[in-house]
Amino acid sequence: MPDAKPRFIGFELYFEDLEGARGFYRDTLGLDLSEEMAGHHVKFDSPSGGFLCLERKGSESYPSRDKAVVFLEVSNLQRTVEKIGRDRFLQIEPKGSGGHPPWAVLRDPEGHNVLILEKSGMGQSALT
Repeated sequence: MPDAKPRFIGFELYFEDLEGARGFYRDTLGLDLSEEMAGHHVKFDSPSGGFLCLERKGSESYPSRDKAVVFLEVSNLQRTVEKIGRDRFLQIEPKGSGGHPPWAVLRDPEGHNVLILEKSGMGQSALT
């Protein structure tokens, strides 16, 4: 049975001035802050289930060309990686880390990072 199409789950944007960005999204736009790691990132959750993460430039381990990341969620990361082609991925974390689900990252034709997460509790454990 083929996987369902990926589901959009969020965006990540990078900033020189993380504090200014946090203030704009929280204070000016009124978004609800759901997570923060001082000097690294802040995250805002949407009532509809999506999120926006703001990260300090230079803190990522796989920089995106224009400092923007699209997040997608799939039911089985291993199957998705194999379908797309393992050689197209910049990094694959089959077991996740720090309580995060398994993930992999590749770039779109313009060089933007696309991070694919395995949905918790779905399918087999990725790349095991």
